[in-house]
Amino acid sequence: MDTALNIVVVEDHDALREVTVEALCNMNHNAVGVDCAEALVDEIGAFPIDLLVVDLNLPGEDGISLARRLRSVQPDVGIIMMTARSQISEKLSGYENGADLYLTKPISVEELGAAVGALARRIKRREQDRPGFVLNRSGLFLQGSQGGVGLSAHEAAMLSALARAPGRRLESWQLIELSGKADADLSKSTLEVQIVRLRKKLMQAGAVDQPIKAVRGQGYQLCIEVTVA
Repeated sequence: MDTALNIVVVEDHDALREVTVEALCNMNHNAVGVDCAEALVDEIGAFPIDLLVVDLNLPGEDGISLARRLRSVQPDVGIIMMTARSQISEKLSGYENGADLYLTKPISVEELGAAVGALARRIKRREQDRPGFVLNRSGLFLQGSQGGVGLSAHEAAMLSALARAPGRRLESWQLIELSGKADADLSKSTLEVQIVRLRKKLMQAGAVDQPIKAVRGQGYQLCIEVTVA
């Protein structure tokens, strides 16, 4: 079983973040680093996350709050907290707020590798057992075989409507109505751009070929099964 993961390291100490990312890449994982919780937003849409490695003492939103928030919208994500906080009450708080593992600094590369490897086996096993694509409407998140992808509110609404439509097909005017646009000609060109973006996100999550195809003179059809949760 391929246990390579897409990993984001959230650590504000530049040198430690770079060393951690390099170590994870050397373990054949796909890893990137950001220096704060706010910067993670840019990665969620473009980089499907399997595992978050997060420091607790971050500028702005702290690691506990970030883990709790991400866990609420992506229940299957792996979360490793790395911190100098070693009190039992702090460890319990970490686990209560979404941590799979709570590691106390300093952490060796070997220990981190073993922790990530153990979680990787669990995460990949869960991916094999769950449905192909699941749309979390409230969390604006699509989970697929290649990981999770963040969606805009309008993208989630379009995907939900297509998934629930007879034959998973809707006419252009029906999709345009979801955006509330009044100018039909302008809206059709805008709709094409929106469909292209949504199609790319479906492919990031694991769809192949054309997950949404245009139906000439009518509208669009969703060509994969998506469960709306």
